[in-house]
Amino acid sequence: MTDGGFDLARLLAERGGERYELHARHLNHQLPRMLRTIGFDKVYQRAEGAYFWDEEGRDYLDMLAGFGVMGLGRHHPVVRKALHDVLDASLADLTRFDCPPLPGLLAERLLSYTPHLDRVFFGNSGTEAVETALKFARYATGRPRVLYCVHAFHGLTTGSLSVNGEEGFKDGFAPLLPDTAVPLGDLAALERELRRGDVAALIVEPIQGKGVHQPPPGYLRAAQELLHRHKALLIADEVQTGLGRTGEFFAYQHEAGVEPDLVCVAKTLSGGYVPVGATLGKDWIFKKVYSSMDRVLVHSASFGSNAQAMAAGLAVLAVMEDEGIVANARATGELLRGRLAALVDKYELLHEVRGRGLMIGIEFGRPKSLALRSRWTMLQAARKGLFAQMVVVPLLQRHRILTQVSGDHLEVIKLIPPLIIGEREVDRFVDAFTAVMDEAHGGGSLIWDFGRNLVKQAVAAR
Repeated sequence: MTDGGFDLARLLAERGGERYELHARHLNHQLPRMLRTIGFDKVYQRAEGAYFWDEEGRDYLDMLAGFGVMGLGRHHPVVRKALHDVLDASLADLTRFDCPPLPGLLAERLLSYTPHLDRVFFGNSGTEAVETALKFARYATGRPRVLYCVHAFHGLTTGSLSVNGEEGFKDGFAPLLPDTAVPLGDLAALERELRRGDVAALIVEPIQGKGVHQPPPGYLRAAQELLHRHKALLIADEVQTGLGRTGEFFAYQHEAGVEPDLVCVAKTLSGGYVPVGATLGKDWIFKKVYSSMDRVLVHSASFGSNAQAMAAGLAVLAVMEDEGIVANARATGELLRGRLAALVDKYELLHEVRGRGLMIGIEFGRPKSLALRSRWTMLQAARKGLFAQMVVVPLLQRHRILTQVSGDHLEVIKLIPPLIIGEREVDRFVDAFTAVMDEAHGGGSLIWDFGRNLVKQAVAAR
């Protein structure tokens, strides 16, 4: 067997410079347009840990982690070695008619972190993990409707889109499944829906990714009790919050007595290399779905449980234990959140800092002073969320720190950096953020000129 003359390094050397043109021509043409508009059209040449490097060799601090995928940073040596090892082993993978060891081993390790759950289904992404949970909940309960929370995000395939709390994602894709939104933390609204007797489950993010909002203390446990009383299930979407992100292995574990019936996992489990999603659940749910040999393939995924994904997942869990990743996320998150929270009284545009572990929301709000208030009002009239974008852009362009707003029409920046960062990265981010806020409050022309450009673009887009 030969390589057929394919040379990846040569292909990238010859055509890597066409990256933005290729995207504009053959992929989502709005992506390069958006990146150029906000000055994010960088050319990154390599990455390691929590950093990128550009063509000139300048480093960039990653506080986005690929929307949480790069929990261990980029190219962790243990995960790299595991993938080299599994490729070199030339395993008989995905035969479909055997039981290879790696899926069972990864399931065993995952379940050890949540002893009340018994079985795992492996898919290829977070949205697939959610789709699996929706299907299993409906089948296990015999009921059609799933409740979700206002402002929730659970994915963009049709089933998960049905439980998406942001209407902008749904526009033009109806009809969707007959699911119903309830406010996060509102137990009365939850109980009203449950009394109708047709609810299969409530799916909830223990901390919402959009806006970084947490339910009030005790909500998850009380919701669980209500759901079980009405013979419905609790689904915890831990796609972004799981695997140490919030300072516990799963975010629902911050609240005593919470034991979801189904848990969705993805992102960090991949090691940043091989897409993988997992749905953890109780034994009786799986046994009801797979109730006979005739139903053995009633729910499956062509690439689910592939050897490369399973090897990456096993390596990720080993690194998390060996390097104390959860404890680091907790300690570093407390340090970062504390230093940012201390700035709230200093800057009138800074409204609140919230979150857990290394999932932090920085919210901006209406200032009191007349000069700042008039500029704020100008931005808000054009499009809510422009000020947060004004902060994100100089963080990248002047301080080489990658962040992003927490959602459309939100004045919130969400920090979800690799879980391996430490005090050095905290210092760099806080120093840069302080400099940007100093300029914004001092009337710095560069940041507010950029704001005026954003206003023009927002008005034109209407």
